[in-house]
Amino acid sequence: MSHSIPLTKESFEALQEELKRLIREERPKVIQDIAEARDHGDLSENAEYDAAKNKQAFVEGRIQEINGKLARAHVVDLSGLKPDKVVFGCTVTVYDTSSEEEVTYKIVGEDEADIKLSKISCTSPVGKALIGHKLDDSVRVVVPSGTKEYEIIDIKYE
Repeated sequence: MSHSIPLTKESFEALQEELKRLIREERPKVIQDIAEARDHGDLSENAEYDAAKNKQAFVEGRIQEINGKLARAHVVDLSGLKPDKVVFGCTVTVYDTSSEEEVTYKIVGEDEADIKLSKISCTSPVGKALIGHKLDDSVRVVVPSGTKEYEIIDIKYE
């Protein structure tokens, strides 16, 4: 698991903020919750203690996970580049020839992907197919529902 993880600048900063919050707020709160639950007596039948210990395990696990991602992060900076082809981190607008609709996607890493926010993973079928293509290219993509054809109508590096 030593491979680098591509992240957008926004995602990198969001992970840093989450890590700070977990270390500065969540960790001390959990420690306090454990101490309070311990004061209630018998730990073998103490649901508050069990819940606090479970929360502590989650928080510590998440801290380790974020530290690992940040250590392996490769932040992709598109500033200063000419938006002439689809690359990781860009926003691409495509015309779906079958539905005759325009769709805009941001190509992001697996952890950032959220179709509700129009963010697709660079490892998804559509993301993989679009990467490397240029404006006005026609791209065929095999998706679970069949084959789609997209025409790239706009590329932005934001």
